[in-house]
Amino acid sequence: MRFLQKVLDFYIESSIHVALAVYALIRVTFLKLHLPYDEAVAYFGFYGTIVGYNFIKYDELARVRRVPLTNRFKAIIGLSFLCFCATLCYFWQLQSITKWIGIGSLLLTVLYTIPFFPNKSNMRNWSGIKIYLVAIAWVAVTVWLPVINAHYSIDLIVVLKSLQRFILVFVLMLIFEIVDLQFDELYLKTIPQQIGEKRTKWLAYGLLFLFVLLDFFKPYVSKQQFFVNTFFALVLGIFTFYANSRRNKYFTSLWAESLPIFWLVMLLVFER
Repeated sequence: MRFLQKVLDFYIESSIHVALAVYALIRVTFLKLHLPYDEAVAYFGFYGTIVGYNFIKYDELARVRRVPLTNRFKAIIGLSFLCFCATLCYFWQLQSITKWIGIGSLLLTVLYTIPFFPNKSNMRNWSGIKIYLVAIAWVAVTVWLPVINAHYSIDLIVVLKSLQRFILVFVLMLIFEIVDLQFDELYLKTIPQQIGEKRTKWLAYGLLFLFVLLDFFKPYVSKQQFFVNTFFALVLGIFTFYANSRRNKYFTSLWAESLPIFWLVMLLVFER
């Protein structure tokens, strides 16, 4: 049991789980827009997420705090290097215009972690901005990357799906911020810190209602798709309801981040 616990912790801490969530959302975009499966886009998003998230999480520990290199830390560094090589391989398989999105995501990751100017804070520490940056980055990678690489026209459907994806990630981040209330520094000015836990949850419920409502603005939505989206929003709402600062790390880092994977599985089952 102790060994399995270590394996699970490594799986989460090395960002493999969040990368699977990104991969799942890219697959959702393929399914929703009836795009052919594109291995280069899917795996660029998967491996790039591992590299980007690990850089964000561990750069300061290694570069600034200079924490001791434990075996787990070394393993994460080794995995990140291998994933970086894989990311480069799939990067070169992307369309030229899509590569610029990849480069932009890389620059955003670097600037998010390293200050623009010496002796200044990085973007991660800018008050109240983190949740919006993360949501925009996820929309870029999981919607715009597969759309542009497939030369799919930017129409109303793409815009509405981008808005829905932004809402999805935003609500997931609200759940994280509620659970992290006990740890976040006050200067971060997260939404729960500014309006309280109860109002944050009501904000999430309102956004989830909008998530479902946006389906009615699409030219065509199948009954299966509407059912899946509504049920998924309901599950996300349940997670929001039970989120509080007393929850352990697995509530968000394992279960909440599994929801995009759950959404993909539902789509594969009900929209065949």
